[in-house]
Amino acid sequence: MFGLPNIKSAKKRVLVNQAKAAQNKAAKSAIKTDLKKFEAAVAEGNRSEAEGAYKVAVKAVDKAVGHGLLHRNNAARKKSSMTIKLNKMA
Repeated sequence: MFGLPNIKSAKKRVLVNQAKAAQNKAAKSAIKTDLKKFEAAVAEGNRSEAEGAYKVAVKAVDKAVGHGLLHRNNAARKKSSMTIKLNKMA
């Protein structure tokens, strides 16, 4: 157990950081999954499914920004590219 903290509060901090890292990883993975669902619906040409996936993906991206997982400019870029793809489907 080389490199682990000896102080009780530092040990707790390591555990808390690991738990938070796992939550953040799961949330980012969920965002990527939502984006892939949208991309699949667009590639399929299914407009109604794409619109539903678009709403879910945008909501997930906005939540991630609120929780500090994504930078707001990164989120704006993702939403903009999705909107462009959705509008090209028309």
